[in-house]
Amino acid sequence: MSETERRGLWMVLSSLALAMFLTIVPMPAGLEDFRPQWVTLTLLFWCLTLPERVGVFWGFGTGLMLDVLTASVLGQQALGLSLVAYVAVKLHARIRLFPLWQQSFFVWVLLLAERLLTLWILGATGQPMPTLSYWVPTFIGLLIWPWLSAALTQVERRMGTD
Repeated sequence: MSETERRGLWMVLSSLALAMFLTIVPMPAGLEDFRPQWVTLTLLFWCLTLPERVGVFWGFGTGLMLDVLTASVLGQQALGLSLVAYVAVKLHARIRLFPLWQQSFFVWVLLLAERLLTLWILGATGQPMPTLSYWVPTFIGLLIWPWLSAALTQVERRMGTD
């Protein structure tokens, strides 16, 4: 593994670790429903930017770690993130052509798909159904995608993973 690939690997790992930290950091009770899907957004960025390095297995492994961190049903997040990673890798060439504001809508659809899959798993395991505020993080993700993507692109360029 070359030095550039090693730096790229550490950059992906550290950004996903930061996203996981942002997912579990305590928030005020009124703002808990507005927490973006940081891990899903970060994984989407890397799947769209480095599809030859970050893909379905990254989604599955990240999802398993997120399942453990959030104490959810083991495999719940793993299944959702694997699906999101698969679609992002398959369509990355098409999606990267669009400006960021149009990419946001594709990201929003993937965030909705991940939430729908998680909702299905919640129903299948007999857990209580969430309220309508369950869908708010998808809209937050739609709004912050251009800024998150621009910030991670700057980090990627500074690290020189191309």
